[in-house]
Amino acid sequence: MICASRPRGRWRALGHGLAAAVTLLATPALAAEFPLTPQTVSVGEPGHYLTRRGDVLADIARRFDIGYTEMLAANPGVDPWSPGVGRQLTIPSLYILPDAPRRGIVINLAERRLYYFPADGHTVQTYPIGIGAIGFTTPLSTTRVVRKEPNPVWYPPPSIRAEQPGLPAEIGPGPDDPLGAFALRLGWKNYLIHGTNKPDGVGRNVSHGCIHLYPEDIERLFHSVAVGTPVRVISQSAAAAWLGDGGLYLEVHPSKEQADQIDTDQRVTREAPAGLQDIVGQAAAQYADAVDWDAVERAGMQRTGLPVEVAKQPSDTMAALPEGAVPAPNPDDEEVSQYGTGGGPAEAAEGDGTDAGARSSVEASSQSSGQAIDQPGAIADQPAEEEDEGAVWAPREDRSAPYRGDR
Repeated sequence: MICASRPRGRWRALGHGLAAAVTLLATPALAAEFPLTPQTVSVGEPGHYLTRRGDVLADIARRFDIGYTEMLAANPGVDPWSPGVGRQLTIPSLYILPDAPRRGIVINLAERRLYYFPADGHTVQTYPIGIGAIGFTTPLSTTRVVRKEPNPVWYPPPSIRAEQPGLPAEIGPGPDDPLGAFALRLGWKNYLIHGTNKPDGVGRNVSHGCIHLYPEDIERLFHSVAVGTPVRVISQSAAAAWLGDGGLYLEVHPSKEQADQIDTDQRVTREAPAGLQDIVGQAAAQYADAVDWDAVERAGMQRTGLPVEVAKQPSDTMAALPEGAVPAPNPDDEEVSQYGTGGGPAEAAEGDGTDAGARSSVEASSQSSGQAIDQPGAIADQPAEEEDEGAVWAPREDRSAPYRGDR
């Protein structure tokens, strides 16, 4: 769709195996690819940036490959258009990995972030995304990449033409093309992963259901993925994990409504995600007594998206732990194996890159290094319309009808 521009707790730096927060200078966008092992539960590192004359938050966010609302949420009270000179901003560039099989593309709508797990299982790429506006969504289900289209042509669908009847029948490649320079077509009709001609929409609720990336990010992703790559869409607004310094960290992202409030400089409605204490308790496992529940409540209400320490492991358990790992599960714990987002043991066994205790919303207390919350509707896969096999794999010129997304 055409993405019109929209109106406009405490965080402890990590050490002991994770890089400490550092002051980041004005450099090109940070690398989006990180090493991955079966024990990895987070990637990236937190950072800070000192503002300079002429800085605006949208430009800073793009420089560090952060979404716009993500940047605002991490820096409450900062004027996005005039942050001042010499002001220290938080760069929210530490990410707890989502609770999903590590195969192909995983899109976490609630985080407004996409993860790509290549087939070799040794790396992960992550990018901020623009998602559907309120009233528009992307199916919480699984599909695959069915076509890669450089220089895509946009055919405004009826839903957008109803809003903007003056649109032409099609918009070809160029600065006016809302699909940008690259598009990944999915098995769902009218839904794509694509670039944009309005990068300030990345990290915001702007589309009719398509996923928007910065131009430089979609170019890299486009050349990284193959046709047939699996795509999984989830909505996990919070995650908890034991990180390498021995602390249990909780990361809570703004809801869709709160993101719009932040984006438009309105008073933010304070509301924690449902089930937050259960999630933290399951991730803490046998160390639940060490949890600072006041810190959990603050993180749930503030929803900055920053990992906040809410518990510390006893020091006598740390020497035996590999970096980023947690103690072995209690053998008395009952094992439950069921992926909350539609995957399962068979999928994990296919070599999805996760460890034997793959993180899921049910088995975290005995199996995993972390835990995540699915927002309502994200637990079970929703049916999504797939194209028939003949249509999926046919070259574009052989198709009987042109593509007419995004919805």
